[in-house]
Amino acid sequence: MYAGRFPFTHPERTAFVMAGSGQRVSYAEFEARTNRLAHLLRSEGLERLGHYAIFMENHGRYLEACGAGERAGLYYTCINSFLTADELAYIVGNSESQVLVTSVARLPVARAALAQCPRVRRCLVVDEGDDGDGTAADAVRALGDARFADYAQAVARFPATPIADEWLGTPMLYSSGTTGRPKGILRPLPENPPAQPLPLFHFLNKLWQCEEGMRYLSPAPLYHSAPQANVALAIRNGGTVVVMEHFDPEHFLALVQQHRITHTQLVPTMFNRMLKLPEAVRRRYDLSSLRIAVHAAAPCPVPVKERMIEWWGPIIHEYYGATEAMGFTACDTAEWLAHRGTVGRVLMGDLHVLANDGRPALKGQPGELWFKTANPFVYFNDPERTALTRSADGTMTTVGDVGYVDDDGFLYLTDRSTFMIISGGVNIYPQECENLLVTHPQVADAAVFGVPDDDLGEVVKAVVQPMPGVVADAAFAEELITFCRAHLAHLKCPRSIDFTDALPRLPTGKLYKKPLRERYWAGHGTSRIV
Repeated sequence: MYAGRFPFTHPERTAFVMAGSGQRVSYAEFEARTNRLAHLLRSEGLERLGHYAIFMENHGRYLEACGAGERAGLYYTCINSFLTADELAYIVGNSESQVLVTSVARLPVARAALAQCPRVRRCLVVDEGDDGDGTAADAVRALGDARFADYAQAVARFPATPIADEWLGTPMLYSSGTTGRPKGILRPLPENPPAQPLPLFHFLNKLWQCEEGMRYLSPAPLYHSAPQANVALAIRNGGTVVVMEHFDPEHFLALVQQHRITHTQLVPTMFNRMLKLPEAVRRRYDLSSLRIAVHAAAPCPVPVKERMIEWWGPIIHEYYGATEAMGFTACDTAEWLAHRGTVGRVLMGDLHVLANDGRPALKGQPGELWFKTANPFVYFNDPERTALTRSADGTMTTVGDVGYVDDDGFLYLTDRSTFMIISGGVNIYPQECENLLVTHPQVADAAVFGVPDDDLGEVVKAVVQPMPGVVADAAFAEELITFCRAHLAHLKCPRSIDFTDALPRLPTGKLYKKPLRERYWAGHGTSRIV
């Protein structure tokens, strides 16, 4: 990811800029930073194929926290910065991380989580603004716990030169399933030097048209797989990355003009929010430097994409691929306009559309999507769940998406075989919330699913069957939402709750959510395009 050009041919060039603070880090400084952290990780006992984790907001130390693992042959796990302590503890423990990098802002959650993570020997805490303000040192002193250390002080003890035993490292990101428990996606790591990335990154480099000296604007959280990969490739290409701490539609446009941005990647919710700006605001900024805007991760309504193409021109590219990366499809603007609603043609992997009986679906008929994968992976320490994604003969893999292919070979997604919710480009797995709601003493049963939302695409809805005698009113609904938020990240919790006398369950006991969800999607086309 980050080590492809060390030592960099343009050490004076800006590697990245933090959009809010304006902090700039040159390639020379970036190389020194990643080297120091790599030395520290070795000193903590992390040898090749070891694991560590990163839990913080978009921050001036985030990229080096990843880059050190790339040059030390390590697996690093970037964790959603909005998780609760229990959710964080599960991922840190499951990933077998020995070191955690966090921030002052996330320190209370990290501290509570690490009480459940005896394997972690060191927690490095970065300052609030990474400007040497001492907030991390003060926070660490207040804890009085030897496992916690001020990040800047800890890395300063180590040399800025490379470690002696550099190897290629890679992310081990987490993707959830229908059970609601996250799964670590582990890819085999060859004994390559850092300058030789995995084949997947060569493919993405071409797909996203990365190039020498590109100027990339990253508006999304860096713990997401696609933004992280695109930022990494921009660095490998000697480009300059502008990192937004938080997405704001007008600020995004202003940054494009200010930094003469050439490349970016967004989710459809961001398109929608920019389109809702007043016309005068949208026309105020010069976007002529943009050469490619990539989008994925969530459904983009056809009218939204049409308006974006009208505004930005034929520079919008779409792709489809799960975090597991067993296969990819893609289309440029011209291909999409000729096949509105498509997510493109297969560019990587061997796609098979299978009916419920496992046989090939008829042309144009939806079926579950299976790939003969071009990128092998397993779910970390979970052979049973790995096996669930494999065909009987072990040759194909699926993540449960459903779609069809037209006569020209273009793929259209129609639904999911699971009930994953995609809200503003973020994957939400309803089983986790369902499992929590039924533990409430006044809840007999619960179903959680996505309902349409003009801004986010989908938001979380719960339908609850109360216990006999419970008054199912607005106060009870608010009580249940508060209950969920006390135990789960807010994005996983229902925005609203309806009540019913009984939920539909099959004779096997399986919850049959389809009729429940269809009521809310009536008049919105398909129940959801993923």
